[in-house]
Amino acid sequence: MPTDSTHPDYDASAAAWLSARDVFAGEAAVKAAGERYLPKLDSQTSEEYNAYRARASFFNATARTADGFVGLIFRREPTFKLPEISAGVGRALAAFVDDADMLGTSLSSYAKNVVTEVVTVGRAGSLVDWEDQVEQRAYAVLYTAEQILNWHTERVNGRNVLTLVVLREVSKKPVAGEDEFEADEIEQLRVLRLVPGGNAGWSYQVEIWQQGSKKSKRGKTEWTKVETRIPLRLGKPLPLIPFVFHGPRHSLPVVDKLPLADIIAVNLDHYRLNADYKHGMHFTALPTAWVSGFDKSSSLRIGSSSAWVAETPGATAGFLEFTGQGLTTFERAMDRDERLMAVLGTRMLEAQKRVGESADAIELRQSGENSVLSAVSLSVSDSLTHVLRWVYWWNSTEETPEAVGEDRVLVTVNSDFSTKGMASDEITAVVAAWQAGAISRDTMFELFRKGEVLPNGRTNEEEKRLVTSAPPPVSGTPVGEPNKQTGVVQ
Repeated sequence: MPTDSTHPDYDASAAAWLSARDVFAGEAAVKAAGERYLPKLDSQTSEEYNAYRARASFFNATARTADGFVGLIFRREPTFKLPEISAGVGRALAAFVDDADMLGTSLSSYAKNVVTEVVTVGRAGSLVDWEDQVEQRAYAVLYTAEQILNWHTERVNGRNVLTLVVLREVSKKPVAGEDEFEADEIEQLRVLRLVPGGNAGWSYQVEIWQQGSKKSKRGKTEWTKVETRIPLRLGKPLPLIPFVFHGPRHSLPVVDKLPLADIIAVNLDHYRLNADYKHGMHFTALPTAWVSGFDKSSSLRIGSSSAWVAETPGATAGFLEFTGQGLTTFERAMDRDERLMAVLGTRMLEAQKRVGESADAIELRQSGENSVLSAVSLSVSDSLTHVLRWVYWWNSTEETPEAVGEDRVLVTVNSDFSTKGMASDEITAVVAAWQAGAISRDTMFELFRKGEVLPNGRTNEEEKRLVTSAPPPVSGTPVGEPNKQTGVVQ
């Protein structure tokens, strides 16, 4: 079996991923795909088809929906639970949060990239590696769904673990003797294997394969192994493959359905209907002049400065105009698709109601979209927590990454998409619960932060200092006069 063989789930999902990429890219990509999304009409020549396609317009409701979903999830920044920075592992994790991929991407931005990929195609992956040449630190590399070619899982020590992951990459190497600004891009495969051996019975090794000059009997370029290495931690091979899958509902290797698959299908149907509608308008919208009884060789010009004169008795002239319900059918069908896309998740495309709605009514109407967003948010929180566990493990002495619990590291992506904030009676209830000893001060501050009473950038310690430096006024003290107990001007 060739090294670049793909998993059956990859083959089954490749077409859907391609459609999603084209739709999210916009009108230019959809039209460049030609007949994949817009078939030719009967007896249509290439020139006629190009004009037919050019007249169509693509209403990209899918990309707008995805942008809205990602914006709602990151309306609040994700939170990270980390060890104290005074410890060595705490400093290492703080450096990772500031620069997750050694390219200057913070962990918050990295999380946004992961969510964007999950919302777009429903899949991504992170390889947590160790840089042992200069910086001596752990970092993450994000791979798209199309780059994860193959994967296998096996039952090892009573649990299912990854034993093979094949990743497609592009390696850039300077061209010998050429301009220093030019680089030769070489496609390569990074094969991650879990092989028998090592203290735990299994050890992790990495292979790099590149395309050679030889070709197989089938005419395909053969892959050649150019490097094999066994990453070490504390002088021992790794017992697991440090790769984490990201999905809309779970972090398992199984390929999940695209979150916006139904919207993509309706969006492409809307595009085809629009092409037929514009095609019909092109041939029927403008009135066409007709004459009877005029000399065929005469030149007839349309305009107020020209007059048509015929010497033939009974000569007539007029205009052909379209009548009927043909184009109206297309209009109704496009309106129906737009309503379907709104129901499937794009409430922002709906016609706005002219009557006032309460915040509770709006929140109830958007509960369907929030359920999809909550699933994505919880799944990505779980998978990114796995990534953070691997980084912690690289910098600690724990036996396996599973030994690092949520009491040490935790990633929480926003799952509260309500925009109405915390009401005054809710604030009173939270304060009363704190005064009664039912919740801690930190929990109260966190609830206020989620309810948008406190700004996200202010820590609990800073809020405590502000409260201490400016105590609340005593009941009955006029504003602008000193407090009788503290002497502070209110």
